[in-house]
Amino acid sequence: MTPAEEPTGPKSPLAQRFRGFLPVVIDLETGGFNARTDALLEISAVILDMDAEGNLVPHETHSFHLEPFEGANVEQSALDFIGIDLESPDRDAWPEEIALPELFRKIRSAVKKHSCTRAIVVAHNAHFDLGFVNAVVERTGIKRNPFHPFSCFDTASLAGLAYGQTVLAKACQAAGIEFDNSCAHSAEYDAEKTATLFCGIVNKWREMGGWPLATEAPAEQEVE
Repeated sequence: MTPAEEPTGPKSPLAQRFRGFLPVVIDLETGGFNARTDALLEISAVILDMDAEGNLVPHETHSFHLEPFEGANVEQSALDFIGIDLESPDRDAWPEEIALPELFRKIRSAVKKHSCTRAIVVAHNAHFDLGFVNAVVERTGIKRNPFHPFSCFDTASLAGLAYGQTVLAKACQAAGIEFDNSCAHSAEYDAEKTATLFCGIVNKWREMGGWPLATEAPAEQEVE
């Protein structure tokens, strides 16, 4: 978002909570671990909102199956692990240069709705996901990427702090969130569970008095 596009009205409570950033939870399924050479096969994004009580909540999910870009590497072991059949007639895959701008349009709309300055990626091991998103943007020349290019919120780190667990399934179990391992490694399922986990940690912190912070600075003590 350019400076001319920055909201001029009062910030929403959600924008105030994250210093003008709109947290968007994403999850990917890929054909390998190298963002520059390996295919992005699925992407799902959960846009968050804040309810009347000030609790962070998942609001809407947008998911796309993607066609591997021309020349992309796809490891068979990755396909076996995530259970994707690239030849399935029911897959309804989009070219990444069409899917990502459509997803970004929906995210920018939410950024504007909440008077935020831009979106920020929330993900489990977030720099992996952000790296693939940035690689697609660079590869396709997509304009108006709503996400901050390097900052992110990592739920693996947050869950390690809050629950002593860094694996998504175990962190969800520790948080009392139902997790079906047979549904895991679907971008949509994992994104929605990650969103529930992130919202739970943020809301718990608020319940403990962690936000909003006191607006008045403590009085300075006199020095004798």
